[in-house]
Amino acid sequence: MPRRVQGAKPKPKPLKRPTQDRAKLTVEAIYEAFVRIWRRDGWQRLTTRAVALEAGVAIGTFYDYFPNKTALHSGYVRYCIEAMIQVVDERVVQPPDLSWRTRVHWLIRLLAGLERDGIPWFHPEMLALEPEVAEHKHQQRASEELLAMWRRVFDACNDLRRPSEETCLALHLAVWGGRRYAWLLMLNREQTEAWAEAMETMCLALIDSANGTDRVMP
Repeated sequence: MPRRVQGAKPKPKPLKRPTQDRAKLTVEAIYEAFVRIWRRDGWQRLTTRAVALEAGVAIGTFYDYFPNKTALHSGYVRYCIEAMIQVVDERVVQPPDLSWRTRVHWLIRLLAGLERDGIPWFHPEMLALEPEVAEHKHQQRASEELLAMWRRVFDACNDLRRPSEETCLALHLAVWGGRRYAWLLMLNREQTEAWAEAMETMCLALIDSANGTDRVMP
């Protein structure tokens, strides 16, 4: 497992997570301002002062949560992942009467970025900043949470035994890894649709095959 080089400077990160409603609204306003400025001016011209001014918060309030713009970006990426997981839970896990094939269909479309409602904006260039904002432990935590999301989807399926851990991991790595590479390639909508359709066919085939051999999970 990769380790941080001894003496290496830790990656900047948010100073605290908002817990009260007012604080959550403040941080969401900061994220919305971050997105507006990024889309208008790009990362290089984005400053903490500009974000605070755009969000309508005092610069001191901004620094209560984010020590610099790299930490802000780290927090925003985390926010994107959490929002996507919440949307999957609401639309794929919680509905009681969906078939397992329908759940997998919508899960892949959400992970592919084809269903955007409720999911924050994300730009492919944000991946280029990953070495600056993410340590291995952060990547590992995000991967574990996304894998747990797959498990919850399968646990919601009354017409399917949950596939083995190995199969769940393979599905997660195939879809999420493919999505990350599609971001880097900056695929257009038509290309992403074609990729998602092919990925769904592959995932359904693997689940069908695994369902005949994997044991029922307790």
